[in-house]
Amino acid sequence: MTISTLTSAKQSLLTQRLFTRRELIPLQQDILWRIERGTVRTTTWSEQGTLITLGYWGTGDIVGYPLSRINPYQIECLTSVEMGILPSELWHQQVDAMLRHIQQSEEILSIVQRKPVSLRLWQFLIWLDKKFGRDVNQGRLLDLSITHQELSEVLNTTRVSVTRILQQFEKENRLLRHERRLILRLPTSA
Repeated sequence: MTISTLTSAKQSLLTQRLFTRRELIPLQQDILWRIERGTVRTTTWSEQGTLITLGYWGTGDIVGYPLSRINPYQIECLTSVEMGILPSELWHQQVDAMLRHIQQSEEILSIVQRKPVSLRLWQFLIWLDKKFGRDVNQGRLLDLSITHQELSEVLNTTRVSVTRILQQFEKENRLLRHERRLILRLPTSA
């Protein structure tokens, strides 16, 4: 690789793009995106048109069509998002981020197979907490605005079931609602 090609590759890595909430990230065969700020989800559809959530991704994660063999495939911004373009000649520098992508995909796959739905939902909330949670006085705030419909899409259940189970978790003091966000009341480890 020549110095000018290397310089060009490094400049491409530094290319930042801003996207708004609900905007779709453009897909290219030779481009990965590194999330610098914000949250996205990757999705596809079944033959019947049912939305299937493939993953939730945040700061430091890498997303893009080259990481998937799913078609159709889209990346939707759940917040305003700042992304860096990663051209293919720099992918070898992102092995750790790619391994995290694989591990997180497998974790979600494992969660969505659990029974009953209440366990599936609770495990997914804990997964979200590890990725997007932060400490607050009342517990762990999921710093992600996620609707009951979006939860149901990930967990392959109905919105009504998610609402009912979340209400049950509230009664059991396992979670609180705070300004369209959830606070998990996780047991503290001594």
